[in-house]
Amino acid sequence: MIFKVYYQEIETEIPVRENTKTFYIDAENERAVRHILKDRPINIEYVQLLEGAYLEYEKKSEDFSLQEIN
Repeated sequence: MIFKVYYQEIETEIPVRENTKTFYIDAENERAVRHILKDRPINIEYVQLLEGAYLEYEKKSEDFSLQEIN
């Protein structure tokens, strides 16, 4: 499944819409996404499942690329 992760770059930063960044990640479920990202110094605002027409729409974006997980 493909998820869109909304986050702040600074872990202690209060979420402000203008500073929100996003990236895409492939994982089994939301819990797996949060587990994979737990050691990154970011403040995760929201993890959204992308599927169907919405996923196809996001794939058309020039910013769409799956995050490499190490």
